[in-house]
Amino acid sequence: MKKHFYLRLISLLLIFNVSYAQNKDSRTALSQKGLSKIDVLFKQYLDSGWIKGITANIIYKGNTVYNKAFGSQVDRPFKTDDILRIASQTKAVTCVAVMMLFDQGKFILDDPISRFIPAFKNPKVLDKFNKKDTTYTTRPAKREITIRDLLTHTSGLGYAQIGSPEMNAIYAKAGIEAGFVIKKKTLETDIDKLGTLPLALQPGEKWQYSLSMDVLGRLVEVVSGLNLDQYFKEKIFTPLGMNDTYFALPREKQFRLATVYTEDPITKTVKPWKDGTFPGATINYPINGNGYFAGGAGLVSTSRDYGKFLQMLLNNGELNGKRILTKRSVALMTMNQLGKIPFSENYFGLGFEIISEKGSRKLGQSAGSYGWGGFFGSTYWVDPQKKIVAQIYIQQWPFTHGQLSDQFKSLIYQAIK
Repeated sequence: MKKHFYLRLISLLLIFNVSYAQNKDSRTALSQKGLSKIDVLFKQYLDSGWIKGITANIIYKGNTVYNKAFGSQVDRPFKTDDILRIASQTKAVTCVAVMMLFDQGKFILDDPISRFIPAFKNPKVLDKFNKKDTTYTTRPAKREITIRDLLTHTSGLGYAQIGSPEMNAIYAKAGIEAGFVIKKKTLETDIDKLGTLPLALQPGEKWQYSLSMDVLGRLVEVVSGLNLDQYFKEKIFTPLGMNDTYFALPREKQFRLATVYTEDPITKTVKPWKDGTFPGATINYPINGNGYFAGGAGLVSTSRDYGKFLQMLLNNGELNGKRILTKRSVALMTMNQLGKIPFSENYFGLGFEIISEKGSRKLGQSAGSYGWGGFFGSTYWVDPQKKIVAQIYIQQWPFTHGQLSDQFKSLIYQAIK
């Protein structure tokens, strides 16, 4: 009799503890009072004339808890369904595409890229550079570039237009661009050309932001047999319901494309961007029919669409019954892949900055959070521990008040109750 009594008591205690834990977890939320401080912050920036508009989206435990837009564009208010130039946020999508093919056994991460793009066979590294006539000498690279090198920005490649003066000059002479392309061209032609040019650094020796993701975009095309635009749409955007994400924005949606702004270099006043603001780049790349699918910078999207993409990653590769990646691939993408190669106070995975224990003490992000941003003042991150997905977009370059993204992060973590 006593035995049955104690068994029943233990069973009840277990049920109570599980129920208590579930209720405790369900009570954890982002307070509306805390989130309202974000409104105040954004309005402060608008009233100060530092920005013309801003869009932000926060998903907490799978639910959208903040989705707002503030400010006015040239001809209309900023709206939450604005189609935004997400620039380098394209890189995460390209990395996911690569890892999807990795999941299919199409390659391993330490395969040399030359196995798929022969132009990268026998790479050479820049040795001496003559500033007067942009001629240069090279020396053989110590080894070939691997797919992992490209995913971690340790390939030794430079970045057109925003890299070192030497690499900027070499790329400009060859017609290599950073993705905001003015004239019609193809990814295949440019990446094959890039493979014949010197590297800035030895492969695998240093982290350097680069055209690596554009090369990986071409890898996806070669391995899948689809151009990058098709692959993204068929394998990622359609399954995830990302119906407003494109390289080439359809004519019927172009009225929703957000205005881009810039700062006057002297007065710091904010005004609409005009071509020539950044040499060799256009903001019309989503609508000018250039045909160039830049895996490092070419997409437009909405905060809601990109939130679906990030939620898929938070869910370990799955969203609404659609599995995009294996759990193991998400784990590989979001762990330190640099080894002893330095990267600020944090780490770098396969396409993402990973917050370290030290880095987590800065703003409250959990260690293991990961994210990146984009050229036009956007930032995103995923916090697997706190179950947070957050994004902020201002559609402006340059932006001298870049502390806004850190203030946004801090207020979100303060709002957790």
